Amino acid sequence: MEDALPTPPLPAPAPAPPAFKPMAERFRGYLPVVVDVETGGFDWNRHALLELAAIPLELDADGRLVPGEVACAHFEPAPGTEIDPKSLEVTGIVLDHPFRMAKPEREALDHVFAAVRAAVRRHNCQRAILVGHNAHFDLNFLNAAVARVQHKRNPFHPFSVFDTVTLAGVAYGQTVLARAVQAAGFTWKSDEAHSAVYDAERTAELFCRIANTWATGSPASGR
Repeated sequence: MEDALPTPPLPAPAPAPPAFKPMAERFRGYLPVVVDVETGGFDWNRHALLELAAIPLELDADGRLVPGEVACAHFEPAPGTEIDPKSLEVTGIVLDHPFRMAKPEREALDHVFAAVRAAVRRHNCQRAILVGHNAHFDLNFLNAAVARVQHKRNPFHPFSVFDTVTLAGVAYGQTVLARAVQAAGFTWKSDEAHSAVYDAERTAELFCRIANTWATGSPASGR
């Protein structure tokens, strides 16, 4: 009697779909990227952009929004822009500090934009949408810099934003960043504020806490 033919192995089961929506399906195809700028004044048409930090948001294993890796750059004041000395007093920026390692405006934008575009591709999103505290202030300075260097690969939506001033006002009754961050259950260190990286990190924590709370319907405070 001939040996029976071996039974072919069963096909591997298809991987289970994630139990949560991917980023590309959450915000109309936009990837939220938290941005903070430090500047030489309040007029984006006249004052220099001096620091830019951007934090693309990611998803943890449970589908909750979490801050991703920071991309940041220090800027050389663009030719023709001005700096109000009072702004430097607030930010503590020393323009000629040897460790500042500032880049020309185009090069600095390229550095940050490359990280943002990579995150947009990773999440299969269409483009980035700026998240900020008083977000249009940051967006206006960013757009002014883009216009000055005629940058053609700006990954951010040109006018739409998510503003944590509004979100924190609704969630906690607070509109000042320091107070909103503390109301959300996080620590605020005044001696580290007014750097683009620190403010962006705290804003990212704040946005994630509010957005994740909205999704679960649990109390907004992290306490």
